[in-house]
Amino acid sequence: MRAKDIMSSPVYTVTQTATVESAAQLITTKAVTALPVVDEGGRLVGMVSESDLLWHRVPSDPTAHMRGVPDADPADRPGMVVEVMSPYTVTTRPDVDVAEVAGQMLEYDVRSMPVLEDGAVVGIISRRDILRAMVRGDDVLAAEVQHRLDEYSGGHRWTAVVEGGVARVSGEFDDDTEQGIVAVLARTVPGVAAVDVAATAPDTRQGIH
Repeated sequence: MRAKDIMSSPVYTVTQTATVESAAQLITTKAVTALPVVDEGGRLVGMVSESDLLWHRVPSDPTAHMRGVPDADPADRPGMVVEVMSPYTVTTRPDVDVAEVAGQMLEYDVRSMPVLEDGAVVGIISRRDILRAMVRGDDVLAAEVQHRLDEYSGGHRWTAVVEGGVARVSGEFDDDTEQGIVAVLARTVPGVAAVDVAATAPDTRQGIH
């Protein structure tokens, strides 16, 4: 499964000169957790999330006014998206495996990742999208594992079944290295919890004449 298979497209974006309030309204009305930020030419320049927008809108100490501490001057609050966005954006491409996308999200602790193609934002993937893809039935998982194995071998050399999230692959292997590669391929399918690879002996029976 690739990024393009689960990404949301078209993407709701916001310009870096948009107001914080307009970005917050877009996030709320479209029920998304973050927005790619683009410049006038549509080039990705950052990401802005719910927490970014709330950071300077929610008092750090809600009880301060009860102790006679004056509230922050509203004029000091950032007004444009460029002032609150995260400029260092982790991105991916449409053909990247979902397992790799998930690994990047965990490594960089991001909740949404823009999908770029030729420099343009063509989609976005959230952790929820990946979770939805992973919570799939055994039949769907088995079909995905089988597809990857057939694609790798150029035919149907091995048979994959999945029970309770555990993929079992059987068939003949040229050597231990090939067996290991097959195990890795099966394990990269989102939703597969474990892999059991069993080599079967080649059929050496002679035909009857």
